Amino acid sequence: MTKSTRWITRVGIPLAIIAGLAGLAWYELRPSGLGDGFASGNGRIEATEVDVATKLGGRVAAIDVEEGDFVDAGQVLARMDTQVLEAQLAQARAQLRQAENAIHTARAQVALRESEKSTAEAVVRQRQAELAAAQKRHARSQTLVKSNAVPRQQLDDDLAALQSAQAALAASRSQVSSAEAGIAAAQSQVIEAQSAVEAAQASVTRLQVDIDDSQLKAPRAGRVQYRISQPGEVLGAGGKLLNLVDLSDVYMTFFLPERQAGRVALGAEARLVVDAAPEYVIPARITYVASVAQFTPKTVETTSEREKMMFRVKARIDPDLLRKHLAHVKTGVPGMAYLRLDPAAEWPAHLAIKVPQ
Repeated sequence: MTKSTRWITRVGIPLAIIAGLAGLAWYELRPSGLGDGFASGNGRIEATEVDVATKLGGRVAAIDVEEGDFVDAGQVLARMDTQVLEAQLAQARAQLRQAENAIHTARAQVALRESEKSTAEAVVRQRQAELAAAQKRHARSQTLVKSNAVPRQQLDDDLAALQSAQAALAASRSQVSSAEAGIAAAQSQVIEAQSAVEAAQASVTRLQVDIDDSQLKAPRAGRVQYRISQPGEVLGAGGKLLNLVDLSDVYMTFFLPERQAGRVALGAEARLVVDAAPEYVIPARITYVASVAQFTPKTVETTSEREKMMFRVKARIDPDLLRKHLAHVKTGVPGMAYLRLDPAAEWPAHLAIKVPQ
């Protein structure tokens, strides 16, 4: 090896090492931001959770799903023991039939009282005719007595008959009033029986609703996340049996400082990249920006302190995209959310939308 070669070797190797270190330093310290038109934050994939709970206290009869099962809206997930409710429903139905029979009885009483009133009114008319005849006989007797054509006794007898006819008419009119009172009482019984029917029907309806509600159905489509209770357990009202994840409402929550959060518009376009699948870029939309800062210090006096004011932001994934990949949706997965603050800014190439096929 010549002298010049040895010199190049001694000098070149250190220079190469220095160049490599400089390149590594530049790579580590290179600007990583997306520019003023974008913002980013760390977050986790979350979804709306729904608890399936019993409305009434009781024993869990059966749970028909397992953790991880996909369920449809309205699908029966679990059933509560309804033996007591079934017995109460049978009793309520019997009371309903009894109340319906009471209506028929009360209506028959109304018809009977109306018939009695008709009879009493006929008697009144008869008594009125008898009174009219007695009045005429008494008037003739008075005239004939003056001319001594009939004895005084005849006049007294006709007067007694007239008074008797008046009393009979008053009695028959009293019977009409009594019949009218009987009709009113019978009609009240009809109303009371109708009210009893309505109350019994309400009891039947309520118990039937309670029995139907004892079949616990999925309020929306999703996936079973946890089985909180097991068959045979006795739960109080509101006791939880299952926890569902609504896979049509999946989002990432992240935080932005005040200077960026103030520029975020609802509906703004965002891109999500999860750590578990960094090769995919998932489109999303901003659906929520907190109106109150979090992580706020007790006293805000300087610009650096104001930077500690962070606002919660939610980026929701398109439900149509979620429906195509339900089996791959996982909650709790960490990742990055990238938000375009300036609608005119162009997304960089590495954040171009790329979703599983």
